[in-house]
Amino acid sequence: MTDPIADYLTRLRNAIKAKHRVVEIPASNLKKEITKILFEKGYILNYKFVEDGPQGSIKIALKYDPVNKVNSIKSLKRVSTPGLRKYVGYRDMPRVLNGLGVAILSTSKGVMTDKEAREQKLGGEVLCYIY
Repeated sequence: MTDPIADYLTRLRNAIKAKHRVVEIPASNLKKEITKILFEKGYILNYKFVEDGPQGSIKIALKYDPVNKVNSIKSLKRVSTPGLRKYVGYRDMPRVLNGLGVAILSTSKGVMTDKEAREQKLGGEVLCYIY
């Protein structure tokens, strides 16, 4: 696998389209941090890190609207790829849907959202957009 973050986002996207309640994804430290951000921002219902085998896995409970059965995640878009990295400074930070969405960045202080990076005046690699 050449791009584990794209694989993570694709597994989430496929589980949402198939209306699954839970999706299991192979774990890494970067994927764990992205999962924590998704939980804090209210895009997923819950998550659990399972330590089995050498790598472990992440079980993510997806969040659906009880009335319409619509998922809270409308779109997941990978921005920086292994072939073309996308770096931004804190002044050029992207705003996803005028601040309604979230851009997840990898900075020197760890993985964080665009809003947190702007407040701390940090730039970094834009991993993905979520709204």
